[in-house]
Amino acid sequence: MPRLRPGDELTITIDDLAFGGSGVGRHDGFVIFCPDTAPGDRVRMRVRKRKRRHAEAELVEVLDAGPARVDPPCPYVPRCGGCRLQHLDYELTLEAKRRQIAEHLIRIGGLARVDVRPTEPAVSQFGYRNKMEYSAFDSEDGVCLGFHERGRWDRMVGLDACLLATPLGNAARDTVAAWARREALNGWDRREHTGQLRHVVIREGIATDELLVTIVSSSGCDGAVDRLADTLSTAHPQLVGLLHSVSDGVAETTADLPTRVVWGSSRFRERVRGVTLELSAEAFFQTNTLMTEPLYEHVARAAQLDGTQVVYDLFAGVGSIGICLAEGAREIVAIEIAAAAVEDARRNAAANGVGNHTAIAGDVRVVLRERGTEFPPPDVVVVDPPRAGLSGGACRRVLEAVPPVLVYVSCQPATFADNAKRFVDGGYRLEYVQPVDMFPQTPHVEAVARFVRSG
Repeated sequence: MPRLRPGDELTITIDDLAFGGSGVGRHDGFVIFCPDTAPGDRVRMRVRKRKRRHAEAELVEVLDAGPARVDPPCPYVPRCGGCRLQHLDYELTLEAKRRQIAEHLIRIGGLARVDVRPTEPAVSQFGYRNKMEYSAFDSEDGVCLGFHERGRWDRMVGLDACLLATPLGNAARDTVAAWARREALNGWDRREHTGQLRHVVIREGIATDELLVTIVSSSGCDGAVDRLADTLSTAHPQLVGLLHSVSDGVAETTADLPTRVVWGSSRFRERVRGVTLELSAEAFFQTNTLMTEPLYEHVARAAQLDGTQVVYDLFAGVGSIGICLAEGAREIVAIEIAAAAVEDARRNAAANGVGNHTAIAGDVRVVLRERGTEFPPPDVVVVDPPRAGLSGGACRRVLEAVPPVLVYVSCQPATFADNAKRFVDGGYRLEYVQPVDMFPQTPHVEAVARFVRSG
């Protein structure tokens, strides 16, 4: 085994793409991962870390570009920590995402020969994000809004425009940045933990053309934020609300903070599959509205509803999946642990005239164990868990409910593969997995899987 050391420079040809977007090469058979490379590239790289089975390197120079390499359209690649795949041919990234799901199912789940279908491509490869969180920092030109440098917690990249944001989102960010400079606000210093403006969160209803902006600052900025309201609402008639959250702690967070409504509403609306959803500032919703409709269409196809089934919508959030499926179901039982999201779900069901939808606040494991007899047994269970997937207890509760059909919406191939093994071991057959590219230019992939009860 070659004794590679940090700092060693090597010339290697990249022959594959790993989960996460790094290129994979080999030095005398020893695996080396190097970001910003593409299959077919001949590159010079510098070793950063050496582990027992592989090494990690950084790109020094592309000596000969492979056929999969393209010129990134964003000038901030690779400094920005956001996009990891802009240097790759888009078709290659779609196949890589499909293959990575299949490989996780084999390696983690022990599930070979699963029908992992071709990844559905995004409607748009850029300008698709309906939510952007910017970090504020000081520069020579005053306060800037941008993102962390890749791999750094203390250094930032300022932006003229983000190619993943919409034109309205970019314009709103510029308006806020200009206001912050007029007010002579200081950006947050991540080493000294000082400053005034910390974050700006921009959320949009793509189908409704509505804009909701949240300013996150240290205490003492109320007057400055109040003065933003007229400027922002005049510049952007799409604005439905301006919120102000206060954070005096060290953690870089925009959630669960004391928040006031400065102007307008604390909610905005989005529309998908003919359903209008009212969303609060912190409510979870897919960040790619244009691809949410195809995603939900795949959920509906996997569920195969004919109007007679009882559907359990687990980890329901604001109720979007269940409400979109309600027309084809006899009854929807939605379970979500966040009480605020449950209130959103009830409000959204009522606003859309959906009378066969019941939203329950509580942990899925506890509700299914302690209140399962209150509802008719499920014919279809739809689960849309967070990236951590379902816990062992949640998997057991689903198996105990014995639904004939289980539809799993995954945003993390590794945790999905682990859960898939649990369901197969529990008596289900994984019929197919349909990847959906919700996050172009990034390694992330969404997928819809259909399980059916064996026998």
